[in-house]
Amino acid sequence: MAKLKLATIEDDKPVKITVELPAPLHRDLVKYAEILGRETGRPSADPSRLIAPMLERFIATDRGFARAKKEILEPSFPMAADRRAS
Repeated sequence: MAKLKLATIEDDKPVKITVELPAPLHRDLVKYAEILGRETGRPSADPSRLIAPMLERFIATDRGFARAKKEILEPSFPMAADRRAS
């Protein structure tokens, strides 16, 4: 059996957005939902409910994004280095 990156889809109050997906991507989402349903023993999820967890997983595993986000939240202070040199 395939090892999918997503697990059970949690219920949460969503923020509604509208996106257009290429048809092949939509077909893959439908197939993913079917496989996920089989693996979890639950009915197939609505493919649109997969998008948020997939994006969350993508962002959580993107090391470049994590580094950039950390730099934004914890900027380095070059002035402190300048004061030590004096």
